[in-house]
Amino acid sequence: MPKDTRDVADVTTDPGTAATGKTAVLYRMALPNHLCPAGQKARWLLKSKGYDVDDRLFRERPEVDAFKEEFDVPTTPQVWIEGERVGGYDALRQKLTGHDPDATTYKPVIYLFAVAAATALALSIGFLGTISWHTLGWFISVSMILLGMQKLRDIESFTTMFLNYDLLARKWVPYAYVYPWVETGAGILMTGMLLTWLAAPAALFIATVGAASVFKAVYIDKRELKCACVGGGANVPLGFVSLAENLMMMGMAIVMLVRLIVG
Repeated sequence: MPKDTRDVADVTTDPGTAATGKTAVLYRMALPNHLCPAGQKARWLLKSKGYDVDDRLFRERPEVDAFKEEFDVPTTPQVWIEGERVGGYDALRQKLTGHDPDATTYKPVIYLFAVAAATALALSIGFLGTISWHTLGWFISVSMILLGMQKLRDIESFTTMFLNYDLLARKWVPYAYVYPWVETGAGILMTGMLLTWLAAPAALFIATVGAASVFKAVYIDKRELKCACVGGGANVPLGFVSLAENLMMMGMAIVMLVRLIVG
């Protein structure tokens, strides 16, 4: 049984030879001022997949530099399994789990809407003692806040992706920068039922433009694009979910305007 940890990384033993069967060789940094997070994650992933880890720790920076030069690798950690070098944590994750960082996925939107739904339920039960139409309204408004914050997190990436399909932004670039602020602000006001005369028209406007833009890009032009709805770095495909998001915002804005007018 290989040792789980070592005081000093073993660079004399061929890692390819040691990495046989369910034994993996892992080189990672454990310097006095830096315990490599990627190395810790690689170790955990290997163990979760049933590997015994021959854990070779670098205690000093010169060891790291010598290792990189010896094996001609740019970074650590480095992993060997089944007699071959896999690479770093990202390569290991892809090999053991099939993760594809470039694959399109709805997970970011699903998680965001799940958090918004849970928050809406908590507000309804906590303040109203029941589930009512306010619950749906809070779900939409909280979703707007969360979506807006995702866009503001990296507004340059968002605007670049947004300009691929938004009809108004393609004609007037500043709109791409204004959009996430309007979405977030309207969501906050709608959550608090404040300044409906301002929040509802603003939400209705951006949602209508958004719905028209998504419909044209996806269903008329048949373009395959990524949606900027959860920020510029996401791999969420532009399509039905994006359209539904805008339609929900439109619906809530219309209901709030009707209630405001009717009194």
